[in-house]
Amino acid sequence: MKERSFFDTNILIYSDDNAFPEKQAIAIQLLESGWNSGNAVLSTQVLQEYFVASTRKLGVPVETAQRKIELLAHLDIASIEHSDIVQAIDIHRLHHFSFWDSLIIRMAQKTSCTVLYSEDMQHDQLIGNVRVINPFR
Repeated sequence: MKERSFFDTNILIYSDDNAFPEKQAIAIQLLESGWNSGNAVLSTQVLQEYFVASTRKLGVPVETAQRKIELLAHLDIASIEHSDIVQAIDIHRLHHFSFWDSLIIRMAQKTSCTVLYSEDMQHDQLIGNVRVINPFR
């Protein structure tokens, strides 16, 4: 079985960002691979952040962003519970990540992902059983 992979919001954003064609191609390939393998994982936080960033920063029409979220909802989507917030605070305290990145890490751990694709954290860093991979390096 292929490893489960968690996708940070920036992967979704780059898949829509024509200003960075190399990053866009990588992001699209990762998402397609995760979709086809069935091993891609997102959280409700990622979907929310994607909607806000894509419509505000990239000018993606609301209807287009909504449709993409509807399609992405066919992936494994983890819902955040109050205990996840408490555990994310522990990650924040112990590792000094931002709270929002700590919540991403927590959800990757909760969903048994071994890879977290993100541009926002140190490449190849291991946090528990989750390895951060910056696919744009």
